Amino acid sequence: MSQYGFPVLYALFVWWFSTGIIIWLDNLPRRTFPWSMAGGTLVCAISLWRLRQGGGDVSVTGAYAAFTYGVLIWGWQEMSFFMGVITGPRTEACPADASGWRRFRLALDTCLYHELTILGTAAAIVALTWGAPNKVGLWTFCVLWAMRQSSKLNVFAGVLNLNEQFLPVHLRYLSSYMRRRAMNLFFPVAVTVASVALGWLVQRAVAADTNAFKAAGLTFVATMLALAILEHWFLILPLPFAELWSWALRVRDRPRRLRLVRRAAPDCTAVPIPSSR
Repeated sequence: MSQYGFPVLYALFVWWFSTGIIIWLDNLPRRTFPWSMAGGTLVCAISLWRLRQGGGDVSVTGAYAAFTYGVLIWGWQEMSFFMGVITGPRTEACPADASGWRRFRLALDTCLYHELTILGTAAAIVALTWGAPNKVGLWTFCVLWAMRQSSKLNVFAGVLNLNEQFLPVHLRYLSSYMRRRAMNLFFPVAVTVASVALGWLVQRAVAADTNAFKAAGLTFVATMLALAILEHWFLILPLPFAELWSWALRVRDRPRRLRLVRRAAPDCTAVPIPSSR
């Protein structure tokens, strides 16, 4: 069972920790964003290069590596959006009278450049791994992309938990494109399709003719898909799942705490200093 258990545990940790790091970085003061993006871009470039170099590695270690690179590349996409570096031509709140296709078009304009960047990155990964037997990184990226699109559509159509607390201050206008409701018609379709795909991945991972490399790779992709499905359920269930990353959101309170400390500190300039003579 270790050939499945270890990949599941590793994927769980990478999902939780990488999400928290991105939330933490995105909520730091904006003066830190150029440094964060520079470091993230370097990591993304190295990950793309390593996917190319490791395309022929069909060992279990190769599956771990490719999965990690796929997550790191996706992390750069998320950073670039939530830091406001690559978003879209519209950076304003949704007009109160917007509805239907007009509302959808305006919402798309808030992330158009980001979506095009993801398309370009996906094409780059396909080109770099073309003909290579190790495509774990590609499938990891594609699952994260597909489920993120589904999540965006569900939030746009209406869910109970909008999770707007995760939006940095400079992107708060995005909450005006979200809709709060108990359920929408797209949600059961999205979850059902994803669940069927998850069942197929699990079936292939545990098949008797699946070697160790494929078992690890399929387990990684299946775990990320299962977590994405769980995140979808978080959208409609009244559960405090945001506590999973509360440690990353505390960075927002640091400037406010510093201001309060400064206001509460006594004015030492008014205190007389006794003479030593």
